[in-house]
Amino acid sequence: MSKIKKLANQTLWYGGSSIAAKFINNLLTPFLTYTAAVKVSDFGNMGLVYSAIPIFNVLFTYGFETAYFRFSSKEENKDTIYSTSAISIFISTIVFTSILWFNQGLFIKATGLNDLPQLIQISIFIIAFDALNKIPFARLRQQGRPKMFALVNVGGIFVNVFFTWFFISYCATHLHQNPNSWIGSFYNPNTNPIVYVLIANLLQSLFTLVLLSKELLAINLKFSTRLWKQMIVYSLPLLLAGFGGVINETLDRQMLRWWLPGENTFRIEQVGIYNACYKLSILITLFVTAFKMGAEPFFFKQAEQDNPQKIYAHVMKFFVIAISMMFLAVTLFMPIWKYFIGPRYWQGLSVVPILLLANMFLGIYYNLSIWYKLGNKTIAGAYITLIGAAITLLINYIFIPHFSYMACAWATFACYGSMMVISFIWGQKEYPIPYVWKKLVAYIVIVVLIFLLHKGIIYWYQPMWFSLLVGTLLFSIFSWFILLVEKKEFQRLPVIGKFVK
Repeated sequence: MSKIKKLANQTLWYGGSSIAAKFINNLLTPFLTYTAAVKVSDFGNMGLVYSAIPIFNVLFTYGFETAYFRFSSKEENKDTIYSTSAISIFISTIVFTSILWFNQGLFIKATGLNDLPQLIQISIFIIAFDALNKIPFARLRQQGRPKMFALVNVGGIFVNVFFTWFFISYCATHLHQNPNSWIGSFYNPNTNPIVYVLIANLLQSLFTLVLLSKELLAINLKFSTRLWKQMIVYSLPLLLAGFGGVINETLDRQMLRWWLPGENTFRIEQVGIYNACYKLSILITLFVTAFKMGAEPFFFKQAEQDNPQKIYAHVMKFFVIAISMMFLAVTLFMPIWKYFIGPRYWQGLSVVPILLLANMFLGIYYNLSIWYKLGNKTIAGAYITLIGAAITLLINYIFIPHFSYMACAWATFACYGSMMVISFIWGQKEYPIPYVWKKLVAYIVIVVLIFLLHKGIIYWYQPMWFSLLVGTLLFSIFSWFILLVEKKEFQRLPVIGKFVK
């Protein structure tokens, strides 16, 4: 339990700061979806850009962050691991950025943003700066410096939020009232507002790089060719897995634009609606992100201890309990959560429960993936993710023309569910971990049944107060049930145990 407490502490610091950063960043969603200047099609274009950027993020970092954690635990690599990783990323970033810049026409064609080439040009620099930030960020986590990590992470997001508000709201209003203002020297009211959203993102990346300057200056010329070759062999399968992951996670916006019948404006608007509603899975997405940030270095360190499998099993149990509670917290209180996005986007709310379940499966998959990362069998992760990508492509290709973004949601569900099941079955053969999987499956099934029960009750009587009342009652019953079933486990946790007797 002390080790689980340590993971919780790491998740609180590293993941918690990531949650705070992403939550603050996601406050831009209600700001942009309620702002009249940002059309639904504009939000769709933003979704297309941000669905393409992760593809290049994967290419530019080629799995070296995970490789850094894997090889930094070995004493023989202590003096060279950081500089070797950072120099490799620095050189490859220059090469990839040059190639991308001189072939940006292909980038524009792939995203369908022919009328907004500025978005592509700004995106290229965002991708490059984010790649340069990756290893210094990893070093902060590996060295156990959570306060600095949090400062850089959250500080950069505040810059993004501030400049997004500054450009979209303040500059537009101020220039309208004062046409001769100095703001007119850099702000053009006729420019698509999404251009300024990306400029704010670029400023965030630059600011983050400045805050990490001390880590950048710590890079020396100690480059180990031997270590680099080992890291490349380890990380290249992660590159394939990363590409598959991007297809599963973000490329459905592009697929919606490619395969949905109708005029281009209609298709882009559908992307915007789906992109906005996807944000409502934020609670589980943020928790999964936070957990991953804290768990990856923790899992590698525990591998050196006795019987780490028992720790991994306990972590999985508490993880599933947490995300099950979060699923109910969103689905049972949707009348409140929906105000996170503008009313223009509410027609897509039916995708939210499906996407929440999909992200639950993804989080469980991250837990399960420890078997191939510890065993240096990252090619297995690539195979699993590519199977998921094939499922995503197939379902979207067949069903998007008939069901629009609902097909995207179910494809995400099927993809992550399949990856979770395959990883569990395969992993138990290669690296058995005593998961109480029957109990965990039961918890997930129970929360889905509670959601359906709530939906059935409010179908007959729909006032908001009644929906929230029933939701609160059902959530309380499930919470009591979990405390009853897991009473002994909770009593062993220092923070919770004193309240559970």
